Amino acid sequence: MYDLARTPKQTGTHIRRQRKRLGLSQRELGDRAGLRQETISLIENGSAATRLDTLLMVLAALDLELQIAPRNRNDDIEALIG
Repeated sequence: MYDLARTPKQTGTHIRRQRKRLGLSQRELGDRAGLRQETISLIENGSAATRLDTLLMVLAALDLELQIAPRNRNDDIEALIG
């Protein structure tokens, strides 16, 4: 199953979940990705200023990938009505 993320906050939440599934601290993930722990914290908290190359390094360190797909308009409506 795939996790859908449409906002920086949702992306950060998915990254945090995967990091915890793997039993990694933010510092350990940062070491794997070549980043500071503070950067991992910002990403997990949904910083909109995260650069794409930084995000891709974190995803690779978690053995995840970014996929681009057409947006399902039904999902948009369901998300709005709850």
